[in-house]
Amino acid sequence: MTASGASFSQISLTLERLRQLTRVDVQTNWNGYQSDRTVSPVELNARRHIAWPRQQVVEFTQNIIVPTSLNNFPLTDFSLRLVLRWWAEDAQIYVNDQFRQAGDLFDCSTRVLLSDSVQPGDQFTVRLRLVSPKHDEGALVQSVCVYETLAKDRVDPGFIASELEVFLIAITQNPSYRNKRQEHLNFLTPLLDKIDWFALPEFPQKFDNSLIAFRQTLIDYISTNLPNFDSKIALLGHAHLDLAWLWPVAETWKAAENTFKSVLSLQQDFPNLIFTHSSPALYAWIETHHQDLFSQIQHQVQTQKWEIAAGLWVEPELNIISGESIVRQLLYGQLYTQEKFGQLSPIAWLPDSFGFCWQLPQLLKQAGINYFVTQKLRWNDTTQFPYSLFNWQSPDGTEIISYMSAPIGEGIDPIKMATYTAEWETQTGLKTALWLPGVGDHGGGPTRDMLEVAGRWQSSPFFPELGFSRAVDYLSEISQQCGELPVWSDELYLEFHRGCYTTHADQKRWNRRCEHLLYQAELWSAIATLLTTAVYPKAELEAAWKQVLFNQFHDILPGSAIPEVYQDANLAWMEVDKTLTQLRERALRAIAAFVTLPPPPQPDCLPILVWNSLNWSCSQGVELSLSSPETWRLYDAYGKALQVQVCSGKLRFLATDVPSVGFRLFWLGRKRVETVENSCSEAKNTPIQTDAFANFSTSIPVIQNSVNLNVNSPQIWVLENEFLKVEIASETGNISQIWDKKNQRQVLSEQGGNQLQFFEDSHQYWDGWNIDPNYKEHLLEPPQLQSISWQEQGEIQWRLQVIRVWRKSEFIQDYVLEANSPVLKIETRINWQERHVLVKAAFPLNLTVDFAYCEIPVGVIKRPTQPQTESEKAKWEIPAMNWVDLGDDHYGVSVLNDCKYGYDLQPNQMRLTLLRGSTWPDPEADLGIHQFTYAIYPHEGDWKVAKVTHRGYELNQPLEVQVLSPEHCQFSEQASGTQCFLDLNSDSLILMAFKQSEQNSQAWILRCYESQGEKTELKLNNQFGLDITHPVNLLEQPIESPNFPEISPWKIVTVQLSNNSELS
Repeated sequence: MTASGASFSQISLTLERLRQLTRVDVQTNWNGYQSDRTVSPVELNARRHIAWPRQQVVEFTQNIIVPTSLNNFPLTDFSLRLVLRWWAEDAQIYVNDQFRQAGDLFDCSTRVLLSDSVQPGDQFTVRLRLVSPKHDEGALVQSVCVYETLAKDRVDPGFIASELEVFLIAITQNPSYRNKRQEHLNFLTPLLDKIDWFALPEFPQKFDNSLIAFRQTLIDYISTNLPNFDSKIALLGHAHLDLAWLWPVAETWKAAENTFKSVLSLQQDFPNLIFTHSSPALYAWIETHHQDLFSQIQHQVQTQKWEIAAGLWVEPELNIISGESIVRQLLYGQLYTQEKFGQLSPIAWLPDSFGFCWQLPQLLKQAGINYFVTQKLRWNDTTQFPYSLFNWQSPDGTEIISYMSAPIGEGIDPIKMATYTAEWETQTGLKTALWLPGVGDHGGGPTRDMLEVAGRWQSSPFFPELGFSRAVDYLSEISQQCGELPVWSDELYLEFHRGCYTTHADQKRWNRRCEHLLYQAELWSAIATLLTTAVYPKAELEAAWKQVLFNQFHDILPGSAIPEVYQDANLAWMEVDKTLTQLRERALRAIAAFVTLPPPPQPDCLPILVWNSLNWSCSQGVELSLSSPETWRLYDAYGKALQVQVCSGKLRFLATDVPSVGFRLFWLGRKRVETVENSCSEAKNTPIQTDAFANFSTSIPVIQNSVNLNVNSPQIWVLENEFLKVEIASETGNISQIWDKKNQRQVLSEQGGNQLQFFEDSHQYWDGWNIDPNYKEHLLEPPQLQSISWQEQGEIQWRLQVIRVWRKSEFIQDYVLEANSPVLKIETRINWQERHVLVKAAFPLNLTVDFAYCEIPVGVIKRPTQPQTESEKAKWEIPAMNWVDLGDDHYGVSVLNDCKYGYDLQPNQMRLTLLRGSTWPDPEADLGIHQFTYAIYPHEGDWKVAKVTHRGYELNQPLEVQVLSPEHCQFSEQASGTQCFLDLNSDSLILMAFKQSEQNSQAWILRCYESQGEKTELKLNNQFGLDITHPVNLLEQPIESPNFPEISPWKIVTVQLSNNSELS
């Protein structure tokens, strides 16, 4: 054995002997109640846990008798605490038949004070009532009696043991001292022999004196030989509170109230305690329902004892919400904090979100945020994130100081804290670490015992200096001390929780839909207000935004909460949908009544307006639901008859060149001769639409039983237009091939595309969060084809329906190819009835490339398809927004979607994750009906040349149709059949929002982002007489922008607009 090894062995033995004088493990002493109320001793498993089956109630009891001494060390007048840890969703602790404390899965440990001064023979009867979780076995993890003393005439061997271990951590792990580790060990090892163990039990005072001398010698050694023994730990009380998770939102409000009251009470007894909490949504509820409590918080904020780390409205999911959603999280969060607490938050406090999109630094800095804080990447399952303090750089070059904090939900544990401080100094060279004591997840915050323990260690010369600090003060201090920081120019990908891109697909669909409705309702309401006497619905829009932002919380939108959470969320989604749909319709009716149209080509014609909410010209097939659609004809604005297609009570037509943020006029008139034109089926008896968007249903249609066809028929199923020729395999329903007619090449490999692939996806503890990393090894059988049938064949659209079944589930997919479109859509309706199964749609391609391009919130990220590093290999399931593209400068293929987010990529294949079947925390997650669309888009050139971003938005925000009554319209021979209200005049600028200013009802806010990584210029045209007054940040405050209107690559730009007359 080396000298170093011998030293550690002797030190470890000394630590154990010292702790045995004041600690005794009582885990084996419990007796358990049986169902017949008989009592029997418990059994420990291999981990020394007392375990019992899930969702069961157990009771344990034991009698604790204070001995005269413990291993010959006298304990009279010491305090006695029972240290417990458990894994139970409910815990109740009784001492001598008196209730003492409660806990749960997160408040899962305690130090119960049995007596502050024991005498030999004292007895305590302790009873525990524990309820195991619904998803897991319960366990009593630890039971230890700890005797302690603060008396000046007594020595606490357990405390000295911890001081010795802290000293050992310092000299072996701290970079300031470890280079002389052996020298320090050579001093310490012989010193251990000075402890007079032989004095016990006869001469306890002699033993105490030897420990006092040992400790003092170490103190003197530190002052002489470790002159820079000056590490510090800044303490900040914290209580992470998930707004919903394993409990409904209503329980969150109560947990917040209790947590905040507890903190305020503790601050009376511990005036140095500083506490921080995020989430203005939570404070807003407290303000509404508990004004007195809210006023106390406001006072503590003013005295700097309470910190509002509230940069965002909630702590949201940040991979799969839109860029504008992130903007509003910041806008409403910061405005609330400013109004109620008199300050903007300089910190984005996001300890628990499941990864972070690459554009977040730019978004944060534009909202007055200077620091980004998380600890979630400590959860990585493959690699260790390399930095604790760094500059995180977004694609446009914006940097933000980023801090990987200590773990949350911790107590005052001196060994953990000393270890963390040494690691922090090793990584950063900084001597002051930040520790966040407090029970979390379900609230709780710091406890009295934590603060008392901190107070004791604060006076120890072995321990880093302790003191409370606000996070902003700590971050400001270390940012000035740190020098040049490493730069991370990439997304912050969490190597964990990859299933959250897919779980609870209904929430993803609702979120995507409501984000687009918010954009449209704001846009058209703003235009209606500018053009007509309509009043801008600011309050209704803000309420809708805040509800959507709340539902984007990082345990709601990702799908990782209990069923009750989604019952509440779905009611909220539906209310938002209803409100926004009404606002959009009201605005469009007002605009339609205001504009002047050319006169009808025939007296009985009805005006049809096709609206485009995107900021570029669009051409798409649209449809009208009509009574006897075969008896109607369609004309352009000037009376030219247009090609239509009639099918299933709908009249389809191609709306071409609908201008940016505008409309194109068509006319609907009765045929003079009753003939069926291009009809493909019997028309339904559906009344004509007279209101905008009346044909949109927010409910998901129920899948009807399929009609079996002879799938062995040699018939070839082909969809074809001027761009693509698509063949569907009669044996499987897959796409057998796509011929790109323009580029004269096969798009897919010989394997074909849209393969529905099923995998076993089980054995994950975090079931709703995590996909089995080995799922590819567990490929299951393919689906069985039930039928293939034409739904439509015509000049406007080809629609072929394929019905497949897999075990208990049914897949109905319509392959849809429209005239004048290079995009093949796959409209999908699924009745999903599987558990622990993952289903993906695979597209093997006739190309091989090294990189893929993926849309992220307000940007695009380049990801390798042949990963080399461990961190690249860990990205085996990645998030993306509207599209992913595999290609090079010459040719590529995109997969688009309207509400899916999970993909995996290979050099010649893309797979879109459709559904999962997790059972915890929601045992019925994703069961039932799903409706969504994805599409394949082959194209010449790279993703920029092919305008893939535009195609993705067009799939998500298609043209909308409004049928008007002539008596509500104005007509003029000089009027145009088209109108463009707003144009940015740049192919690479994407309009994010057009809204009324938050501060000035006479001013307007326009926001856009550069989407292709290229310089461009904003050349705004509008029909409202508005001019740009100045650029603003995301909080709508004026900023300097010397190069404006030039816009640099990937930049998010917000400008304030005012009427020309107001500027003069």
